[in-house]
Amino acid sequence: MDSADNSALPPDSQHANEPHNNDIVHRLNWLRAGVLGANDGIVSVAAIVVGVAGATSEHGPILAAGAAGLVGGAVSMALGEYVSVSSQSDSQKALIEKERRELAEEPEEELLELAAIYRSKGLSEETAWNVARELTEHDALAAHLSAELNIDEQDIVSPWHAAFASAIAFTLGAVLPMLAILLPPENIRVAVTFGAVLLALAVTGAVGAWIGGGSKTRAGARVVVGGGLALAATFTIGNLLGASGIV
Repeated sequence: MDSADNSALPPDSQHANEPHNNDIVHRLNWLRAGVLGANDGIVSVAAIVVGVAGATSEHGPILAAGAAGLVGGAVSMALGEYVSVSSQSDSQKALIEKERRELAEEPEEELLELAAIYRSKGLSEETAWNVARELTEHDALAAHLSAELNIDEQDIVSPWHAAFASAIAFTLGAVLPMLAILLPPENIRVAVTFGAVLLALAVTGAVGAWIGGGSKTRAGARVVVGGGLALAATFTIGNLLGASGIV
């Protein structure tokens, strides 16, 4: 049996909790990014509306500040993600083109390089040559991208998709504190917002830890403590400004 052929292995030989498929890894990365974006939306907009609620009891300023925070935050997240992913995508495309050009101009040197890479990983001289030749015959570019650069030509993320996903995740997270501060009666809205936000942060922290395989309790506690401190700080500042008559 060829040990490199996972499809030939019995079902119980592949661990169910380990993402062996590149598509699964890709989806988990997107899910993790979505959770983090939602977490940012929850914390940042909650801090804004709670801070304004500490300074005034009127709905208008709270709604305006929250809406501004939601729109500004979503746009900022989208722009940041677009710039970041664009830079990464441009670099990956440049490397792919460079590798494609080298394969066209220096195929023998590239084969030597690929065999040397597999020898450095512990394969014998003969096995390294056989692997290099077979992979080159199958898909030379993919073999070199994987071995040399750890790049899959099919996995280059679109900057527009990343920006859109980031903005949507932030917006979905930001909606929660907006509703929590605006819907309840005035005398309990801050308390309701604190409770709803901290509960949501505990959930997003646990989900993020589950995706990454870490401790859900520890991760949830970290984001709850951090979010709680942010809300307490902004509410205190808003309360002080409101009491001082500055706003």
